[in-house]
Amino acid sequence: MDHHPSDRQIQATYDLAKERYVQMGVDTDRAMATLGQIALSLHCWQGDDVGGFETSGGELTGGIAATGNYPGKARNADELRRDLDMAYSLIPGRHRLNLHAIYAETGGKTVERTELRPEHFARWVDWAKEKHHGLDFNPTCFSHPLSASGFTLASHDPAVRRFWIDHCIACRKIGEHFGQQLGTPCVTNIWIPDGFKDTPADRKTPRELLKDSLDKILAEKIDPRHNRDAVEGKLFGLGSESYVVGSHEFYLGYAITHRLLLCLDAGHFHPTEGIADKISSVLTYLDEILLHVSRGVRWDSDHVVVLSDDVAAIAQEIVRGGFLDRVHIGLDYFDASINRVAAWVIGARSTLKALLVALLEPSDRLRELEISGDYTARLALLEDLKNMPSGAVWDFHCLRQGMPVGMQVMDKIKAYEEQELARRV
Repeated sequence: MDHHPSDRQIQATYDLAKERYVQMGVDTDRAMATLGQIALSLHCWQGDDVGGFETSGGELTGGIAATGNYPGKARNADELRRDLDMAYSLIPGRHRLNLHAIYAETGGKTVERTELRPEHFARWVDWAKEKHHGLDFNPTCFSHPLSASGFTLASHDPAVRRFWIDHCIACRKIGEHFGQQLGTPCVTNIWIPDGFKDTPADRKTPRELLKDSLDKILAEKIDPRHNRDAVEGKLFGLGSESYVVGSHEFYLGYAITHRLLLCLDAGHFHPTEGIADKISSVLTYLDEILLHVSRGVRWDSDHVVVLSDDVAAIAQEIVRGGFLDRVHIGLDYFDASINRVAAWVIGARSTLKALLVALLEPSDRLRELEISGDYTARLALLEDLKNMPSGAVWDFHCLRQGMPVGMQVMDKIKAYEEQELARRV
């Protein structure tokens, strides 16, 4: 027995939903058209548990831990690209890929991170051109002997600082190359793990060192048509529970001063703190921002994104503020306990669903009620919206984009698991 809805059922349900939304003054076709233009940046590291392809291998460090041993992890770049192709084939719209520097392909040769060049990512660029994906990029300032102290750009050792400065400079040039080759700007995002497990005696000096390092990294101007620089803060992490050099306040000040993108990672704040309210605040002073949409659970900030209240609030803030052209939306999580392709797909589709729900709001009506002071009606309308059939619009959007609907996604993923992932030992 087929438990999946037929195309006719999806169309009929959508027609009814469309009528409901028309009564609210919402154009569902317009909402779907807008959603179809939103590009998410999928994170490559979900596919191999943040391992990368450096020939030296090594332990995952920097407060990063991937848990689980689900079979089928990508072991090389070709497998990772095949898994990404599968994931993209199940996500409505055309999306980007976010690469870390450790995903370079060096032909089996050991290449130090300071020596990474665009040619080490040539196959990624060729793939992105063929598949019509934009590329984003990140220096990898962890899982390296020179990050073992827990400090990189803020290290007291000038030789260690110089190494990581040179690595970040090299990465900006790679990002510039991506933008030139693909005709869409690369967002190159700097995150470092620097911090103390216990209370420091000196909070000031590491931040002065970090500022000086960033000044050196960003000294060369790069055409924003090719590369946009972002900086990412964090509240705490494994091994940096008491003090993080690159805090939110530090990077907010630096981003405003230097006109950079500020990265707001949903898992890098206090577990009870959301990033939605920060979006309009920082965009009052910055032209653009970067989001890393994630799901924090207790101390772990990197669970697969679901359609939670937090994610819904992020989407509402972007749409209600008219910020779609000023916010770069990326995903950032890694779960090795479930099918890794499914993790990409579930997280991306959940993020897109949240954006669609926000696009289906009668935003003008809500603003009118608020401006008039009718907060009672505003609350009633916001609650009534929770009963609206956004799911029917989402299913029809998937159908119209040629994507599987509902649990049809898992049929595709299970088939791929049997054909491809199960062969990886």
